[in-house]
Amino acid sequence: DQISQKMVEIWGKKDDTPPETLDPREVWWRDRYEQLSNHGYLLRPRYSPQWVPSWKTSNTLWANCEDGKRLRFGQVLDATRTSDGKVVSLKRIKRGDHPYEADIALYFSSQALASQPANHCVPVYEVFTLNGEDDTIIMVTPLLRLYNDPIFDTIGEAVECFRQLFEGLQFMHKHRVAHRDCMNRNIMLDPTHLYPELFHPVATNLNKNCTGDAKHSTRTQRPPKYYFIDFGISRRYDPSNTNPKEIPIWGGDKEVPEFQHSNKPCNPFATDVFYI
Repeated sequence: DQISQKMVEIWGKKDDTPPETLDPREVWWRDRYEQLSNHGYLLRPRYSPQWVPSWKTSNTLWANCEDGKRLRFGQVLDATRTSDGKVVSLKRIKRGDHPYEADIALYFSSQALASQPANHCVPVYEVFTLNGEDDTIIMVTPLLRLYNDPIFDTIGEAVECFRQLFEGLQFMHKHRVAHRDCMNRNIMLDPTHLYPELFHPVATNLNKNCTGDAKHSTRTQRPPKYYFIDFGISRRYDPSNTNPKEIPIWGGDKEVPEFQHSNKPCNPFATDVFYI
């Protein structure tokens, strides 16, 4: 069915595809390698049309090679911005599926809101379309990391995380945006200070070349900023609409009480609070 197809596009199939074979999600990016490069974003060697697996010309096991790491999420891929060498994330969005995502993300990245400390919505560097694919846009954001990786070392570190999340959610709601899916997979941290030499975007416990562990500080030593991502099912409301109602839409968290036995429209702002 349609839902199953979308899950395959995101997560891929569980199969025995050899590591030197790109799966359909990866092929999508490889086929746009040159176009993205011309736009200023260089994908990793695995996604170059001229890629030759490094383990084919060395005695290294494929699992230990940087280019042996398969894409995790079909719609998101890291890239290097050629203008300054910064590693970023590229997200492909189908406008027909998520017509408001880019607009809401760009709203929080506007000059008026981006500099406000209480804003914990992922910064957007750029949004652009690909040649001949008007329904698909590419949204460029910083390379982030899951909010709970590395693990919290102290209670104080966890308290600061929740303080920022409450602050960020209040900021979103103050600007009349309901996230509607602010569960754990959509909460990230900025790793810039924790991981000054970064990490491999897929094997995040390893360094960029997959030759050893990724070195990092603790949150106490270098406190990170936490961000909300993925506004795919978010909505922005007019300030005059003080009590908006939406038909329940299932996000990643399946435990929302008001969704369990009813399809009655309810206030999405309250649901956001439950998610946190």
